[in-house]
Amino acid sequence: MSTRHPIIVVTGSSGAGTSTVKEAFEHIFRRLDITPAVVEGDSYHRFDRVAMREAMTKAEETGNNHFSHFGPEANLFNELADTFETYGRTGGGKRRLYLHNADEAEPFRELGLVPGQFTPWEEIPEGTDLLFYEGLHGCVCNDDVDMTPYTDLKIGVVPVINLEWIQKIHRDTKARGYSEQVVMDTILRRMHDYVHYIIPQFAETDINFQRVPIVDTSDPIIARDIPTPDESLVVIRFKDPAKFRVDFPFLLQMIHDSFMSRRNSIVVPGGKMGLAMELVIEPILRRMMQDRRNLMG
Repeated sequence: MSTRHPIIVVTGSSGAGTSTVKEAFEHIFRRLDITPAVVEGDSYHRFDRVAMREAMTKAEETGNNHFSHFGPEANLFNELADTFETYGRTGGGKRRLYLHNADEAEPFRELGLVPGQFTPWEEIPEGTDLLFYEGLHGCVCNDDVDMTPYTDLKIGVVPVINLEWIQKIHRDTKARGYSEQVVMDTILRRMHDYVHYIIPQFAETDINFQRVPIVDTSDPIIARDIPTPDESLVVIRFKDPAKFRVDFPFLLQMIHDSFMSRRNSIVVPGGKMGLAMELVIEPILRRMMQDRRNLMG
């Protein structure tokens, strides 16, 4: 952990909705005049799009039917941990980008890069206030690597699994053109790594946002629509409320129809998820930046 160069990670599996948390942070960064160094989890995949397909085929030929983006064989866990350690110590380090689509690849056309490839590694710009990571593996902790000592605020985005599947099925079929069968094959192939490398992270996170639908999602494969925010509740769990000085009475007053389900958990209407995130996170970042300014004079 680093007061001088704080590190914030938002972690959750594919289709979990980490982008919603990312938007909340962007609003807070603007209000508090924070300049973040943004690191994307996809940029720490081991293979680009073409090489990943080839690696998956080779794994299947050897009988490995659970090779996936969720596991260590397809990721640079140690390099990500090194990035966290270096930034926390120096405020610098190296990062790259993964180019998801044509719009992201356009600025790098002169380098001959196309969607599905990585940009070259480059130095993190000087003068940033904190590092912000969003991706699959920000809190990996096992016998081989442990990222948690380097991070100052760890946030998990964890919808119940049926909702997570519905969101992924709809995104991949409608936005990416895959068939339902292909998406389900991907979900099943990832399940081993999901259980061993994604779920354990949420025991390490400081705050979890878990969206729970209040409509029937018994069969996520046939669900025609993703449950709307108004058809959901969000459970916000704090691992140690005292550590971040969580003001539950204030939250209950500010978020209509919210209630406490446990001493460290508050439940809010799904439509108030963005508001709740900002009310929870902004005071924490404000104190982080004040502590940083005090230390740096």
